[in-house]
Amino acid sequence: MMQMLSAGGMEMLTDHERKPDADNPKGYCEWEPAKLLPKQPRLIDEAEGKVVKVISQLLMAIPPGRTYKVVFMQRPLAEVLTSQDEMLRRRGTSDFVSHDVMAPAFEGHLRKLEAWLKTRPDIAMLRMPYRRVLDDPRASADELKKFLGIELDVHKMAEQVDPSLYRNRS
Repeated sequence: MMQMLSAGGMEMLTDHERKPDADNPKGYCEWEPAKLLPKQPRLIDEAEGKVVKVISQLLMAIPPGRTYKVVFMQRPLAEVLTSQDEMLRRRGTSDFVSHDVMAPAFEGHLRKLEAWLKTRPDIAMLRMPYRRVLDDPRASADELKKFLGIELDVHKMAEQVDPSLYRNRS
């Protein structure tokens, strides 16, 4: 998604700290200061007018005082957990947490996030199902352009979608 938005013409806020690897050959597009938002919420000021990746666990640290547009990538939880397991396995880590433990915890987190979002009229959210982006990148790019309300190159956005990277399917 980050690469789609960047190709479309948005400026991406990233620190390029995590380099492309076997798990993410196109790069991570992350911004390390996002992890500090719970203690330093004003860091979000650096993202003004840019696209920045913020994991769902950190969304609730976004301070009020401006309007936000959030593109929430939705992927089946089983696929997310399998993908994380594979990434840890490739890195030689054996700190796996059972899916029986992780799935309910993450589902509870998403319910809490949904309830919190209802209290934040300053946050507009577009849910983008992962598979729909893969199956119809052009329609997804058009939907993003409409949601964001800015001029974007939807053709270049759609070209960023690489179905060959969809490896952990459920």
